[in-house]
Amino acid sequence: MFLASTKTWYLERVVYLIAGLFSLVGVSLGTLVSPWWYLLNLLVGVNLVVFSTIGFCPMAILLKKLGFEPKVRD
Repeated sequence: MFLASTKTWYLERVVYLIAGLFSLVGVSLGTLVSPWWYLLNLLVGVNLVVFSTIGFCPMAILLKKLGFEPKVRD
């Protein structure tokens, strides 16, 4: 079993947190307001795939400017 370190809030961890929150909001609004809100989940999923394959993520760029640092390799 793999357990991620929870001692610091490094950039990638915050990206996953925000992606999870956006996904939960998209499902909630899609269920309660309009099915069009499910598109938010599609966008989050596409962004996660792009981030993991080529490394580009607009949210990571914004978080980097706000002072979050990428995880340092051990």
